[in-house]
Amino acid sequence: MFEMKKKYRIKKNDEFQAVFKQGKSFANRQFVLYVLDKPGQAYFRIGLSVSKKIGKAVVRNRVKRYIRQVFLEERDNIEAGKDYVIIARIPVAEMDYFEVKKSLLHVLKRANVLKREEN
Repeated sequence: MFEMKKKYRIKKNDEFQAVFKQGKSFANRQFVLYVLDKPGQAYFRIGLSVSKKIGKAVVRNRVKRYIRQVFLEERDNIEAGKDYVIIARIPVAEMDYFEVKKSLLHVLKRANVLKREEN
C-alpha cells in the first residue's frame, strides 16, 4: 500500500495557521476544508484536525485514516500546489469509509479543486 509521505503532511502549527488565515474555506455538514494556494509547490499537502469532540483516540485515528485514504485514491484528481486542511465535524464519527469519501469529495468539489468530475 502506498503511504502518504511525510512531505505531503502539514504538521507545524504555524503552517496550519497560515492556511487558516490566508486560505479559503469550504464546508458541508461533515467537514470544513481550508485551501491555500502554494504556487511553487509541485504537490499538495494535507493537514488533519480531528478534535476530541469527535470521539476517543480510536475513532479519531480511524477518521484520519479514512481522510488520508481518500486523498490517496484521488491524488491524481486533486489539484497540486495547494495546502489543504481538513477539519472533521462530529457526524463523521458515525460514518463508514464510503460515506466519508462521498462527503469529502463533495466538499473538494465545492472548493473546485477536483480536476475531473466524479460520475
